[in-house]
Order: sequence, then structure tokens, then C-alpha cells
Amino acid sequence: MSVKFTILGSGSSGNCAYLETADARVLVDAGFSPLQIRKRLATIGRTPENLTAILITHEHSDHISGLLGIADKFHIPVYCNRGTQDGTVWAFKSKWASKKKPLLDGLDGTEQLKRKIDWRLFETGASFEVGDVSIETFSIPHDAQDPVGYLLRTAAGNFGFATDLGHVTKLVLDRIRAANVLVLESNHDVKMLQDCPRRSWSLKQRILGRHGHLSNETAAETAAQIMSAELRQLYLAHLSRECNKAELAHRVMSDRLKKIGAIHVQMQIAAQDVPCQTLEL
Repeated sequence: MSVKFTILGSGSSGNCAYLETADARVLVDAGFSPLQIRKRLATIGRTPENLTAILITHEHSDHISGLLGIADKFHIPVYCNRGTQDGTVWAFKSKWASKKKPLLDGLDGTEQLKRKIDWRLFETGASFEVGDVSIETFSIPHDAQDPVGYLLRTAAGNFGFATDLGHVTKLVLDRIRAANVLVLESNHDVKMLQDCPRRSWSLKQRILGRHGHLSNETAAETAAQIMSAELRQLYLAHLSRECNKAELAHRVMSDRLKKIGAIHVQMQIAAQDVPCQTLEL
């Protein structure tokens, strides 16, 4: 069986990707509502009932908003580190409190949420297996509890995920260099961000900071640093709706790839509203 990969959506309002092998059906993040995740999986003929695992990068809402709704209902194991578990439980507990949801069996909200999900905790930097997929985790610099990137090794190729990071460390470069397919953040155009009237000065500083998000130029420099003959497919992900444009991100990356002679790499912009075309290896 071939390996199939689809980014179901990526951006400031939600992030979710789907990987399918002979023995595994994995979501990386669950940042859309359960209904949206179901609808987007349906576009590729899949359903959440058949998922075997959900991998979470960090606890921000655009990566976990649909997690409880599908993981609990369909008994899907959730893989993350303890910092991300704590941040996720806190986020959902706050929502429960605001909606005045009743406690179960006298348990407080934290304990309820920990029991409602089948958590499979790992230490950042550890490797583990889900079916026939070998998963490597690595730390990334972002303003979350303990955010991680992933390298998913399959029989057909390796899939790297490096989004939501303010700068690219040597560790990140070392880990994503092995990817044949790479999902890389290209969040903003620096000038558009600086000129955006709807962003406060403090938010701009956060995004531009070393634990914020990657600009188009930094994404292009990152791709140049890890480039190899083995990298076949590059997805530009997590584009800001207000402070970036798909054509800008594409041009900056395309110009850099041409400059270094990386004409073998296929590039695609991951959209917020619709899934990408499925990649089959």
C-alpha cells in the first residue's frame, strides 16, 4: 500500500494534517472543530472513526480545538509530552468552566479531562512507533509549554513538521534535514506585519520574536540550509491571513530554490480553508 498525505488545512485559525500508511492513520494536530475535521476527512474519503492516533505539537487553540471532541468520542490515542498535556487540559478546563459544565463523579475538571482522553505521553526528543510509522520528536522554540516538531518515518519516505517556531535552531535543522516531505512554516511578510493596523505593537513583537513565527525570508533560508537531493515535496504552512499572501510566500521560496538549483523540489502552499491535494508516495 502506498503512503498518502493530506494537509487538511493550515493557518492562524486551524491546523491539521493526515498521514495514512498500511497500518496507521494519523492526524498531526486537531485545530479545527470536530465537524470541520470530519468534513475535511470526507473530502478524501476518510472518517475520524478510523484514526489510529493524533499527534499534538503544542496546546494553542489552532492546534487542539477539535481534539477533545474526536479523541474522546472515538477513543483515539493522543500523543504529546506532559507540558502539552497540561496546557491542553488547562485550555479545555477553562472552556468547561465558562460553559458551566457539570463535574463527573465528583472529579474536578482537570482530572475529568485527563480521564476522558487516552493520553500517550512521551519525553521531548524521544522516538516511538504508531503501527508502521516511526515517530521522532524534537523541541522547537515557540511560546507554548513544551512545543515539538515531528519527523514521521515511513516505508515510502520521511515526513517532517516544523511550524510555529520563532527561529530555527541547529537541532531543528538536523531533524528536518532527513525529510523527503517537509511542512515548513512561512507565516508572515515582515513589512506586512509591521504595517498591519489590526495588530498591536506587543503582538507584532511576539510574532517577530525568537519564540514567535517564521517569516517568508527565514523559511526560505531554512529550506536552503537543509536542502538535499532527497527532499521531494515542500509545503509552506501556517500563513497569516492578515500579514502574508500566498503569492508572496511562493515567490520568496521559489526565488531561493532557483538560486540554489533545487529545481527537483515540488512546492505547495497549504491553505486555511481547503485541504491540499493528496500526496501519494
